[in-house]
Amino acid sequence: MKRTTLSLFAGATALAAVTGFAAVSAPGDSGAVTTEPAATLPVERTGLLCPAPSNSDLAETSYTSFTPVTKGADEKGTAALEAATAESEGEKDDKGEEKDDKGEKSGDKTGEPVVQPKEPGTPATGKTSGGDAPALIGTAAGSHAPGWTVQQTTEVAAGTGRGLLGLNCTAPDTEFWFPGASTAAGRTDYVHLTNPDDSAAVVDIELYGKDGTLKSTVGEGITVPPNSSESLLLSTLSDVEETDVTVHVGVRSGRLGAAVQALDDKTGGDWLTAAADPASDLVLPGIPKDATSVRLVLFTPGGSDADLKVRLASPSGLITPAGHETVHVKAGMTTGVDLGEITRGEAGSLVLTPTSGAVPVVAAVRVVRGKGGEQESAFIPASDPVAARATSADNRAKSTTLSVAAPDRTAKVKVTASAGTEGGTTATKTFTIKGGTTQNVEAPVPAGLEGTYALTVETVSGGPVYASRTLTGEDDDVASFTVQTLPDDRGMVSVPKAEEDLSVLQK
Repeated sequence: MKRTTLSLFAGATALAAVTGFAAVSAPGDSGAVTTEPAATLPVERTGLLCPAPSNSDLAETSYTSFTPVTKGADEKGTAALEAATAESEGEKDDKGEEKDDKGEKSGDKTGEPVVQPKEPGTPATGKTSGGDAPALIGTAAGSHAPGWTVQQTTEVAAGTGRGLLGLNCTAPDTEFWFPGASTAAGRTDYVHLTNPDDSAAVVDIELYGKDGTLKSTVGEGITVPPNSSESLLLSTLSDVEETDVTVHVGVRSGRLGAAVQALDDKTGGDWLTAAADPASDLVLPGIPKDATSVRLVLFTPGGSDADLKVRLASPSGLITPAGHETVHVKAGMTTGVDLGEITRGEAGSLVLTPTSGAVPVVAAVRVVRGKGGEQESAFIPASDPVAARATSADNRAKSTTLSVAAPDRTAKVKVTASAGTEGGTTATKTFTIKGGTTQNVEAPVPAGLEGTYALTVETVSGGPVYASRTLTGEDDDVASFTVQTLPDDRGMVSVPKAEEDLSVLQK
């Protein structure tokens, strides 16, 4: 997503206005405004958007909400996830609230929230069933805002897109890049757009294939009504069949959450979330060690071609895959490269760097596990680093793999497991990740765990650090999996301390 820096700057400005950081100095001679070193403070308000999980009647979706405890945050706070109104209109009936045997809310249509977030440090979960679950719009304030994370995980037993589909619900933004989508036969890809605001949003959707722009007129000026969600089938935006497509979502007015749901007839489905902002150096963390197929998809939005060096950060160091030492990306065209079984039974992260010149690129990999009729696919987009802290919700004992990469310098990270949704106590471990490597660390599990739990990764020293979480299906089917990257949770923001000298006004 673009404009991360802008969003943080806006947040800092708002915080300064709310908390009153501007100070008047004693009389002096300069009459100038000076800036002291910035203070790092918890954000006071944040929003998350979850797309409609599935159109399959066989879908079972769980939501897990978690906010890590943040020092200095407001003692009071609130958080709520509510259905997008345009999708929930007309769905109310006379059914009461249903709960499963664990006391979790179960997809009612009474207007009640699917999941009610709990106090920081305690995860909360809820469930929906079937193919008519709506998109969700979430807001959090005070102590619940810094680092608020919501994981949406869907299990589909059969049909197109079967398997495990997951994503971290995302903050609204104004630009998104999705390399790795497809309009090929056998693929059914939808772009989901969710508008959290009280005014309509207008968006343009552009598709780029191997030869450049895929011509379309229906992707321009799409209106998403207030507090609502829309899903659009990519093949209705262009009738050109392309194996590798880059989707660009640009918002003309308003702001949105966006994600691509990629469903495959043979290899199941998963969510393709937005890649990190275009950059010349990219890291795609946590490719499963037993991946049977890895396909790298790249796109450069500028007017210049890009030449990138391809390396794999393995447990023993950076290696160059034979036959794929470099990749050439033509300007404005999507490039796909089959890397095969690149990890060869070991943890790995792709590290892309320019061979000459810094040309911004976006990238993602499509990963397949299993063979024959037991295959399933997932996506890993290029990610921002963990930075101070990142969180993964909805982890399950013996089903979670935490992958941590330090492509440059050696780093030390602290990993904390929260209490479980139904019981258990927190646990913490510290790991040292050698520079140039990726490690599948033995993440802590809460003592006496009942239910699911959250993992929080913090950078202690060194770095930068990149991380992802792989979740496998509870039926022990190796092909049932989903991967989520763990960028910084943006729970903290730097606020300059402005000091104004008003002595000139006294002369």
